[in-house]
Amino acid sequence: MASNRLKNIKSTLLSDNYYILKKLSFDYLMSNGTWVNQMREVYDRGDGAGILLYNTEKQTVILTKQFRMPTYQNDNEDGFLVEITAGMLDKDNPEDCIIRETEEEVGYRINKVTKVYEAYTSPGVMTEKMHFLLRSIPMI
Repeated sequence: MASNRLKNIKSTLLSDNYYILKKLSFDYLMSNGTWVNQMREVYDRGDGAGILLYNTEKQTVILTKQFRMPTYQNDNEDGFLVEITAGMLDKDNPEDCIIRETEEEVGYRINKVTKVYEAYTSPGVMTEKMHFLLRSIPMI
């Protein structure tokens, strides 16, 4: 997995208070053949899973509303967001994680989900990869 476009990677721990924040410096080979030194702060909070719960009878989706401090800091008046059900993997596989989170967040017990895709949520600053799943459910 090593890249021939990277060398001299140095990592400095900035915080491990809640998750891990590191400062990385490295040399990167540009497409014109020159090496440039770059620096990035990288936040590592682990991977997560989210699910779109689709109510087949009502033809609606089930969402949750949660307070998110970073959005409050960035002009979200009350800090609440309407979101899909989601959570951190916490050493589970994505399917087990989202089954647990669905019961915790919306109170609905599911036993089978379909993985749709996975993506990095904010690859410029975070290591987090989200696994997105889908479940069609009858009326709740």
